[in-house]
Amino acid sequence: MPRHRTNDISATTARTVGRRSFLALATGSVLGLAACSPGVATVASSEPTGKLPSGAPPPGTKLAVAVRTTRLQLEPAGLKKDLAFTVSAWPNLTAGPDIIQGFRAQSIDLASNAGIPPIQAKAIGVKTKIVAIQVRPRPIYTFATAPGSSIASAADFRGRKIGFSQGQAQGVVVLRALKEAGLKNSDVELVALPSTQFLTALQSGQVDVAPLGEPTLTKYLDQYGKDGAIGLKTDVVDLLTVLWAPVEVLNDPARAAAVRSFVPLWAKGLVWAWENSDEWIDTYYVKDQGVSEADGRRIVSSHHQPQFPVSWDKAIAWEQETADLMAEGGFVPKQDVSDLFDRRFEGLAAESVPAAYRETP
Repeated sequence: MPRHRTNDISATTARTVGRRSFLALATGSVLGLAACSPGVATVASSEPTGKLPSGAPPPGTKLAVAVRTTRLQLEPAGLKKDLAFTVSAWPNLTAGPDIIQGFRAQSIDLASNAGIPPIQAKAIGVKTKIVAIQVRPRPIYTFATAPGSSIASAADFRGRKIGFSQGQAQGVVVLRALKEAGLKNSDVELVALPSTQFLTALQSGQVDVAPLGEPTLTKYLDQYGKDGAIGLKTDVVDLLTVLWAPVEVLNDPARAAAVRSFVPLWAKGLVWAWENSDEWIDTYYVKDQGVSEADGRRIVSSHHQPQFPVSWDKAIAWEQETADLMAEGGFVPKQDVSDLFDRRFEGLAAESVPAAYRETP
């Protein structure tokens, strides 16, 4: 079934989130889209077993990898020669719901997201595992206000409409911001939208505020700052960036070996981008994302040096806290997230980078 994208937000798309209604909406959407894809199979329910393959993947091994930044980093970082398998496709998808759909349809084998999509995937029965972790101790989302809004702080969110994407990092950023401001979810209107529609919703006034990341935030404020739109910074951190894959991929020794060989390249690519910021700004922010060099420099200067944990204990605790927060709001069933992590891969990313980039317990 072809996917149609539009900037128009219909009444059926933008709706206020109820306690369980959003989970039902998200489940139906993901399952329905996957069912329209040819050759769809339910992701295997069995857990990955056995020792992680240590050698190179056998010739002919292929993975579809939805990690655009790594694709852009491999060649300038001199890492392309180390890619030990064939990348059958580099899907340019980043939103959690799109990745979950791709996993179900067997069109994506490995992806990079925040820590929230794996929780959402588990809630709707899609079996996946996290295989690598980067921690980001600084906030990466800013709350953008609609043009002409009088919102000046998170305390002003009371009674306002907030763009809310439950299955993405932005959703939990909203929940954490409300909690830190002393507000309950019922004190605001959470408007269910994918993050790709936040801009349209802000521009049209269908929401009063929504969390935006870079470079989307810069583009939005460049266009609407003159009309009173502002960016409100908070201390809310979205701690985790993860690589994750369907269980059935990790149950296949050849593809598991390919995933294992990719993890160090992913980590090394992020380190290269940090150490070669001028080239990365030109490659990614200017040529790929269409922002100015000056804005690219400002964005990069707000980032924290990449960090890869040697132990996953802190990341698992953070993921559990996040899942509990979502469950308290009625957005997912209560769950134990420890089984979302394939600890056969623990520390692999950290071991592949210099000590300065390792987070030690």
